[in-house]
Amino acid sequence: MRDDISASLKDALEAGDKRRAATLRLILTAIKDREAAARDCGRDGITDEEVHQFLKRMLAQREESRQAYEEAGQVELAVQEEEESQIIREFLPRQMGEDEMRRICAETIADIEAQGLRDIGRCMNSLKERYPGQMDFVQASCLVKDLLRTRPGDS
Repeated sequence: MRDDISASLKDALEAGDKRRAATLRLILTAIKDREAAARDCGRDGITDEEVHQFLKRMLAQREESRQAYEEAGQVELAVQEEEESQIIREFLPRQMGEDEMRRICAETIADIEAQGLRDIGRCMNSLKERYPGQMDFVQASCLVKDLLRTRPGDS
C-alpha cells in the first residue's frame, strides 16, 4: 500500500498536480508517524488495516469540513475538501453496498449455523475476518441482528 501511494505521489509530481501531491504527502507523513510510534512501542510497523483505519478517519474529517464549508457558503474550500476525499478513497478498499452486505451477512449466518441473537458475536467476528475494511460493520451488525431475529432458537 505504501508503495502504491509513493508511486501515485511520483506520478502527481510529474503531472504537476499540486493538490494530489499535497494530499499524498500528507498520507505518507501520517504513515511514517504511525510507523515510528509503533516501533517505539516495540512493533515492526503498522498493518495495511491500520492504514485503512486512519485513512477512514482522514476521509471523515474531509467530509465534515466539506459540509461545514458548504453551509458557510465557501464553495471553493468545499470543492478542495471533496477533491482530497476522492484521492483518499482511491487507497481504501471498495465498500460494499447494502444489498451485497445483506447477502453476505445471510451467507455468513448460514455458514456458521447461527441460530439466534446469541450468535451475533460469532457472525460479526466471521465478517470482520473475511471482509476487513470492505463493509461498514455497524451497518452489518444491524443487518445481522435483523436476519437473526427471524430465526428460531433466540435466547
